[in-house]
Amino acid sequence: MGKTAQKTLIRRKRQVRVRKKVLGTPERPRLSVFRSANHIYAQLIDDSRGVTLAAASSLTEGVAQVGVHTGNKASAALVGKAIASVALAKGIQSVVFDRNGFLYHGRIQTLADAAREAGLKF
Repeated sequence: MGKTAQKTLIRRKRQVRVRKKVLGTPERPRLSVFRSANHIYAQLIDDSRGVTLAAASSLTEGVAQVGVHTGNKASAALVGKAIASVALAKGIQSVVFDRNGFLYHGRIQTLADAAREAGLKF
């Protein structure tokens, strides 16, 4: 098993462990975050119905800028503000944070802090 596959397996184990406890409801959806090398994505998910209520990423209009690297903390902060504004527009004020198996530092932490500053309650 290669080093990358091993890291992915360890992240998947953390993801399953956290997902047992973290469930999204219509009143308090789950804010799920995924990061790749080049982008960061955030979704608000209602697990009782299995639907995505809102989404934002470093690829959405208003966040993505031409010629700017999107895999950094600055773009993560923009995505956090974007998901918070979409959530507040839909009447969602409180969420459950799901870091999706990623460690809570760097871009994940920056996105969460920006969403809190924009008005979401975790």
